[in-house]
Amino acid sequence: MQDEQHSFGQMLRDWRLRRRYSQLALALEAEISQRHLSFLESGRSNPSRDMILRLAEFLQMPLRDRNALLAAAGYVPAYRARGLTSPDMEQARTAIEGILTGHEPHPALAVDRCWTLCLANRAVAVLTEGAAPSLLAGEVNVLRLSLHPEGLARRIVNFREWRDHILARLAHDIDLTADPQLIDLHKELRAYPAPPGAAPRRKPVVATSEIAVPLVIRSREGPLAFLSTTTLFGTAVDITLADIVIESFFPADPQTAAAMVRLMAGP
Repeated sequence: MQDEQHSFGQMLRDWRLRRRYSQLALALEAEISQRHLSFLESGRSNPSRDMILRLAEFLQMPLRDRNALLAAAGYVPAYRARGLTSPDMEQARTAIEGILTGHEPHPALAVDRCWTLCLANRAVAVLTEGAAPSLLAGEVNVLRLSLHPEGLARRIVNFREWRDHILARLAHDIDLTADPQLIDLHKELRAYPAPPGAAPRRKPVVATSEIAVPLVIRSREGPLAFLSTTTLFGTAVDITLADIVIESFFPADPQTAAAMVRLMAGP
């Protein structure tokens, strides 16, 4: 039991430091004494299930990591992980499909915590056109597909800016979760070379009139420029659903909006 408590205490301390809380600050948030929190981290006190869930909530831990924290203290998991094809997830899947379909003629897709493609609308094919079949087979990682030399990279006009944006976003995810799969993915993506003829970096975005880093991609209708937004299920209590992110691409100019209508209409 002592080993389990030590494991729990170390995990709790790691998450507290990751969220940049002092013991005093977290204790005040959770309305417990700093001494009690110190005893929990050192293994001198046994946490209750409710206490673990309360601390995990204040630390904004992903649901799967809350389960791991519970298990380290000897408790059964509190959250389930059901696939999107599970009958229990039918309403959630229908909602996701509705969002994706409703966003046409512009691209939108749903990914999991490791950026594996779960669902996509028809317009995503405009982005993936010309990518190597191997990158589109099996489990498709959309960040790998985006930056791989045989993926979208050779069609992205502003590749260096987009690559910087992707890597910074992934680094932010790693800072929040310390997920080893994301760490490995970040290392892989950083190693990809820029495609031949990639334009040099422009001046920093803060020095221009742009409001966000666009994705500018070549197409048979000319350059297409998109701004992206993300949507989360904020009240999810299922691990799978809590991990889902919906990425929607909006036209950044009237030319892109008109071109997407034509591209989706077919030849």
